[in-house]
Amino acid sequence: MVNNRSNSFVENFHQKKLPFSWYLLGSLIIIIFSFLGQIPTMFFLPDQLSSSANQMDVFAHLDSNLTLSLLLIPSFVAFFGFLLVVYRLHQQTIISVTTSREKIDVKRIFFGFVFWGGLSILLFGVDLFLSPKDYQWNFKFLPFLLMFLISSALIPFQSALEEWIFRGYLMQGFATLTKSRLLSLLLTSIIFGSLHILNPEIDKLGYGLLAYYIATGLFFGIMSLMDEGIELAIGFHVANNLITALLVTADWTAFQTESLFKDVSNPSLLPELILFLVFIYPLTLVLLAKKYRWGNWTYKLTARIYDDKT
Repeated sequence: MVNNRSNSFVENFHQKKLPFSWYLLGSLIIIIFSFLGQIPTMFFLPDQLSSSANQMDVFAHLDSNLTLSLLLIPSFVAFFGFLLVVYRLHQQTIISVTTSREKIDVKRIFFGFVFWGGLSILLFGVDLFLSPKDYQWNFKFLPFLLMFLISSALIPFQSALEEWIFRGYLMQGFATLTKSRLLSLLLTSIIFGSLHILNPEIDKLGYGLLAYYIATGLFFGIMSLMDEGIELAIGFHVANNLITALLVTADWTAFQTESLFKDVSNPSLLPELILFLVFIYPLTLVLLAKKYRWGNWTYKLTARIYDDKT
């Protein structure tokens, strides 16, 4: 039998054996920093705003690049709150909440970014070829250039922070609470998906879209548990958000950007759910398993914490 405890990413924080309440406190601190990052937004709110107004109503009167900045700045500020929590509250390092390796594997982040970014461009190109009427050319040089700079500077913080919080910090926190890798995976994925409930895409596509977000959380979570670190998930997540922001926008998306194309179609949720949940996510995990020689799937995904059995 193999003892995996000494090289276990999900159990890194157990060195301090802090109770789950510390993770709740840490999450609260990160949320407070995120609220602080929303202070600039207050200077741009409309004079008249109903209590039922959604995100699109709040920013409808603003330039799209200004809106993008205001949406991303809270994550940038929250990143420093996250560092405060890790280094001061838990007295750990960013490495311990990122990977079981001795240092963060930047090559894995880069591979994840290139792989998922390339696949995203390919899928968009195929859809554009098959349904050209669904897209309008939206390129305007100066607005696009400014959007590119904003996105390149801030989206990596926003995307990576979500991975550090859900697949890193909270995955380890729920491992402390539940003593179960599987429950940690499920809980973080459900919370991750559910937090997208206020996205404007939900109004357009319905609550079934939450299944896609939860499945994406499971996809990133499985990847992180099997690879004993979140480097790949960070690369995938940054590529997903950045490439999408640069390539295509729509009137009903959370990020309405000065992208190259604008989606003018009437979108359908079911085909995308089938494509990603049935084909792309499973096949991607198979390819990654071959590349990085993942094994011992049952233990890494379902084992009880500190269980020496494999």
